[in-house]
Amino acid sequence: MFGELKRMNAKQVALQVLNIMTVLASALMIWKTLGLALNNESPIVVVLSGSMEPGFHRGDLLVLSMPRNEPIQINDICVFKLPKRDVPIVHRVIKIHNETKTGKQFLLTKGDNNPTDDRGLYDYRQMWIHQEHVVGKVKAFVPYVGMVTIVMSDYPWLKYALLGVLGLFALVQRE
Repeated sequence: MFGELKRMNAKQVALQVLNIMTVLASALMIWKTLGLALNNESPIVVVLSGSMEPGFHRGDLLVLSMPRNEPIQINDICVFKLPKRDVPIVHRVIKIHNETKTGKQFLLTKGDNNPTDDRGLYDYRQMWIHQEHVVGKVKAFVPYVGMVTIVMSDYPWLKYALLGVLGLFALVQRE
C-alpha cells in the first residue's frame, strides 16, 4: 500500500487530495440541500436512548422536517433542544397550551417508554417547553442505521482508525 504511494508523483498525489476534497464538499452540499428542502438546520438525527420504544429504538435514524405555517399538534413526535443540554431529545407531544395574547405555543412532551412526562428534564420550575425549542418533527426513520454513529461516539479511537484507513485508501487508490 505504501509502495503505491511512493510510486505516485506530486501531480497524482495532488489529484487524489482534490478528489477527497470533492467528496467532502459534495457531502456538505447534500447536507445543506437536505436542510433547505426540509426547512431544518439538522435534518437527520440518531435516537440515543430507549425512551421512545417500541416506536423508535436506540440507533434509529430520524428524518426531521419543520414545515412553515404548520403548528405542532398533540401526538406529533418532535426533536427539541433545551438550553444547557448538549443532546437533543426525541419525544411525543402530549399536551399543548396556546397563549392567545402572544400567539406562542407551549408544549408538554413525554417519551413513549417513560412513566411520566418530561417536566423533570426541563429547567427548574419550567412546566412547558416553547415551540422555539423544537428542532423538527419526525417525518421518516430508518431502523438501526445510526448505530454506526453511536459506536463511533462510544469508542472514539475506532472513529479515528476508520478515518485514517479510509483516507489512506483514498490517497493511494489510482482510480
